[in-house]
Amino acid sequence: MNKKSIKTSFAVLGAGSWGSALAMLLAENGHPVQLWDRDSDLLESLHSHRENRRYLPGVPLPAGISIARDPAAALKASDIPFLVVPSGGFREVLKTHADIIRNKRRLVWATKGLEEATHSLLSVVAREILGDSVALAVVSGPNFAVEVAQRMPTATTVAASVEELAEQIAQCLYNEWFRPYTSTDLIGVQLGGALKNVIAIAAGIADGLGFAANTRAALLTRGLAEITRLTMRMGGRLETLSGLAGVGDLILTCTDNKSRNRRLGLILAAGKSLPEALAEIGQAVEGVKSALAAHHLARKLMVEMPIMEQIFRILYEGLPARQAVKELLAREPTTE
Repeated sequence: MNKKSIKTSFAVLGAGSWGSALAMLLAENGHPVQLWDRDSDLLESLHSHRENRRYLPGVPLPAGISIARDPAAALKASDIPFLVVPSGGFREVLKTHADIIRNKRRLVWATKGLEEATHSLLSVVAREILGDSVALAVVSGPNFAVEVAQRMPTATTVAASVEELAEQIAQCLYNEWFRPYTSTDLIGVQLGGALKNVIAIAAGIADGLGFAANTRAALLTRGLAEITRLTMRMGGRLETLSGLAGVGDLILTCTDNKSRNRRLGLILAAGKSLPEALAEIGQAVEGVKSALAAHHLARKLMVEMPIMEQIFRILYEGLPARQAVKELLAREPTTE
């Protein structure tokens, strides 16, 4: 049987821009989707207008998407749970529905971030709650939700603890304009997706301060070096960071203003406080929590991450952005 003809049902938990875009992609590929969000007003709007007017205005929801009021019922009725909630809500959702998800024996998420309280990879959180019997997969790559919803050609990475699950999810997502590549490097894909957001904040700050292309190129290159050092120390693979989930996602997030993390940096460079900047953006900015996690992981594992450290100090210690730049440039020259 052609794998494309096999229909797999999904419960997508999280109807923000990325969750909605992925739900639309799956439904357009013929896979039934139940879409849920903890925001009841958003759910009501999705149900009434068949459009995510808050995050993806002007793009109708495909007929294959049902709006779920009860997440437990949606999970029970679906083949695969697909979490697209902010990293801060990841543990709570898993704990609430752990028994159902264990019975499914598979879990997929597209959340990019690390857990703030423990500084852990989300796969570590999932293993802690669900045990070892559930196969885990993460979707991560250079993908802006609005462009996916508008069917702009793109590619992504699907990494899983078992190759069969990666291949299954890739088949479900694949079509003529969305191309997934598979991997078994859960660590590298997760760290690439989380830490590039911190470098994107730095890129936004640099551009907001009036620096130009040379500065941005140096930030991206040295930022990738920092991500690589930590990833290798934690057991990820070097080749992952040269691909879509590494350098691809880094380039996208650092260079386009659709990136909430880059926009945060621009707003901070204009002199606004972190609470003001977050309020202006109005959606989760994962790089803020990832900067805190990167700071603690770098200290714990003794990995040198000077750009990440300066962004941590800007966000959490009130270091002026221009002073952070001066301190970075004042470091002693070294080999690359």
